[in-house]
Amino acid sequence: MESIIELKNINFNYQPEDADPALKDVSFSIKKGEWVAIIGHNGSGKSTLAKTINGLLLPASGQISVGGKELNEENVWDIRRMVGMVFQNPDNQFVGSTVEDDVAFGLENQGVPRNEMVIRVTDALKKVRMDHLATREPARLSGGQKQRVAIAGVVALRPDIIILDEATSMLDPEGREEVISTIQEIKAESNLTVISITHDIDEAANANRILVMRQGQLVDEGTPEKIFSAGTELIEMGLDLPFPEKLKIALKERGIDVPQEYLTEERMVEWLWTSVLNK
Repeated sequence: MESIIELKNINFNYQPEDADPALKDVSFSIKKGEWVAIIGHNGSGKSTLAKTINGLLLPASGQISVGGKELNEENVWDIRRMVGMVFQNPDNQFVGSTVEDDVAFGLENQGVPRNEMVIRVTDALKKVRMDHLATREPARLSGGQKQRVAIAGVVALRPDIIILDEATSMLDPEGREEVISTIQEIKAESNLTVISITHDIDEAANANRILVMRQGQLVDEGTPEKIFSAGTELIEMGLDLPFPEKLKIALKERGIDVPQEYLTEERMVEWLWTSVLNK
């Protein structure tokens, strides 16, 4: 499968004199249609990394390619059309007086003809299940609804890649579940590439692959099973563990043999029922 994003030896300083760069020699690639989660403690470089991918920040050195194009000042706007970003606070993204006006804003900036714009706005709102609130004022929406509208605004632009930059961190559990479910559905329909910058380990567990950042460096990468099997090492890095992994640690401390492999909540329930509770 072809790579849609490639980073080679990326370095970035917010100030030229900074002794401790925000990003240090970061290299990785992401395949088309992949869901990659980037996790790490505060200040680890996660959001900085996301902003270099769509050209909001230009690295001090190294090479970034998106969709086969090397990112530079000449083609940064072409690359931004390929990469849509959904940020932490949806209120900061709203500019329209109604939901449909807000979703149309980016299309107007790109000069999309009105007939095409109407089709795209309607389609995007249906995808996030917000078409019934098209004429509602954004301020009257719940947190999860606001974030779904923000996603619709990105989906209407039809990018190849969506970056969720802590997009669920301000939501309650129900709102987070709404947003992740929406992204999963859109990804499946359109073969989108998704990058999720997150503190939410349950969100990261939905990814095909996880990248772990620490002090501006990429320190580990692999499937959720591989990364979460590190157990207490992740906790020592200031990161959390999914509930099933925490439960495995607690059971092991009580002398119960637990599976070595990573278990989702569903598989944990099945294992508890068949191997522990039925004994």
